[in-house]
Amino acid sequence: MTTHRDPSGTAPYHAHVYYDASTRPIAEVLRQNLIESMQRARIPPLRFVGRLSDRSAGPHPLPQFEIHFTADGLAAIRDIIASSGLTALVHPLTDDDLADHTSLAQWIGRPLALDLSTLDPPGHNQGVARFGKSDF
Repeated sequence: MTTHRDPSGTAPYHAHVYYDASTRPIAEVLRQNLIESMQRARIPPLRFVGRLSDRSAGPHPLPQFEIHFTADGLAAIRDIIASSGLTALVHPLTDDDLADHTSLAQWIGRPLALDLSTLDPPGHNQGVARFGKSDF
């Protein structure tokens, strides 16, 4: 399994961008800008931009949308999200889902309390199988 320490820059990453009713328009604009950037290959490491999910999902307590990218896009993606003013959880995809969402994760904005009981046990991570293909 590829981990976040992959020196080639191709290690898989997720970002979960959170929003609420008042910030949904900002999330819509950010999502559309990311889709256009991906389609025009402005950010080559960007592999997938998910749909706005107007409910909590998995460990995520607020509505969110996912972004899938590789490690070589981490700085650019982080800067784009930070400039939106939205809160996001950015993490690698390894074989330890709990560590990915906690000790290996980075927060942009105010950290949120996650429901860790929904995460896969070490050695299994459903996020890896859907990397670049689908969101929740």
